[in-house]
Amino acid sequence: MSEEINKPGSDDQEIDETLESSRRDFLKKVGLVGAASVAGAAAVYSGYRFEKNKNKGDTVKVLTEDNRLVEVSKEEINDIKYQVKSFQTKGRDGIKGKKWVMVIDLSKCRNARKCVNACQSAHHLRPYEYHINTLVMQESVNTPKYFMPKPCQHCDNPPCVSVCPVDATYKRQDGIVLIDNERCIGCRFCMAACPYSARMFHWQEPMNAEEDKNKPYNVELNVPQKKGTISKCLFSADRVRENALPYCVSACPNGVFYFGDENEDSVTNGTTKETVSFSELLEKNGAYRLMAELGTKPRVYYLPPKNRIFDFTEGEKPEYKETT
Repeated sequence: MSEEINKPGSDDQEIDETLESSRRDFLKKVGLVGAASVAGAAAVYSGYRFEKNKNKGDTVKVLTEDNRLVEVSKEEINDIKYQVKSFQTKGRDGIKGKKWVMVIDLSKCRNARKCVNACQSAHHLRPYEYHINTLVMQESVNTPKYFMPKPCQHCDNPPCVSVCPVDATYKRQDGIVLIDNERCIGCRFCMAACPYSARMFHWQEPMNAEEDKNKPYNVELNVPQKKGTISKCLFSADRVRENALPYCVSACPNGVFYFGDENEDSVTNGTTKETVSFSELLEKNGAYRLMAELGTKPRVYYLPPKNRIFDFTEGEKPEYKETT
């Protein structure tokens, strides 16, 4: 009895043939309908799944590359590797139509060092690491001393750029000279070439290294900093992109700094917020540039320390303890 049940008969063969015929007919129909129908079915299912997730509140809003705010299902989100090169493109190009300049009025500097502190805080530098510093200057034994803030000069003919073998340091169309520490190999050629000693080398792990390690690198802020690379004054490129004054300019309580656009012939004082003619400010005050005879063409101008509003007092120098 069991053998008769397991043994295929004519009825079974007819069923198999019918099934095979149905399968062939189905494949033919699918072929005739084409991939569009399949894609449409997939789209319907995908839409259903999206609507289902949407109803559950399982969606997120994201900003696309073309600046559109869209809502997508969390299931459709894929993590991708952060593209530093794409993010740094704007940092390389600069701000079109601008030519940034700084004017420093030496008659107003009393070494408050607020500019130094603001810069160090913004760029995550240690107390003994400087992008800008104030120097004690004296022309001769018969002349009084005065303070001189010294940032990077952002030269129009920067020797640091021409000696860099990996294009890590570069000059933008808006006049700012930057360093890309994702490219920097720490050769220090630029340090040797800079006549203003305006660059520093990270000999140790930067401050806030742990807190910054997962942050995307911002070439206009130079954060996160990186051991074995160069950093320097950036003219606060991240701030000027937001139409704001540099950190040092805003922090000064005594009106030492002016900053603005040479193309517009206007600079703004960081303390008074007064905007004046750049060319008139230079002409009426006998402005000069540091070591102009070298042909570097700095974009930082100094007004002589005449009619000083503060008496020179060098004061006590702060003591710093080196930390690891």
